[in-house]
Amino acid sequence: MNLIAEQSYIKIVREVSSIDQIDIEQKRKMYLYKEKIVTQHREFSIEDILDISYRFIGEDGGLLYLHTKYGVYSYIVKSSPAAFVEAFKDYRETIRQDKGNVK
Repeated sequence: MNLIAEQSYIKIVREVSSIDQIDIEQKRKMYLYKEKIVTQHREFSIEDILDISYRFIGEDGGLLYLHTKYGVYSYIVKSSPAAFVEAFKDYRETIRQDKGNVK
């Protein structure tokens, strides 16, 4: 597998006991390969991804959205995912051009 780009994201895990509630922030990575995008618990085939977008919320980060054939998956990001999104869109364009040149 050839790694094209990676993006850090976080997952908030809430632990509740009988006396308190604790939110734990887990740092994770998302990887863009030629054939798929991989997160800690999911894999998305490049053919199944329709688009990637993001929206900043405040100054502390925002949400990265993977638009797939099966729904939209959101990931909390603390750093700009612009490079990751651009890498995906550039790679997708390369795939489209290559398919257009096949005879």
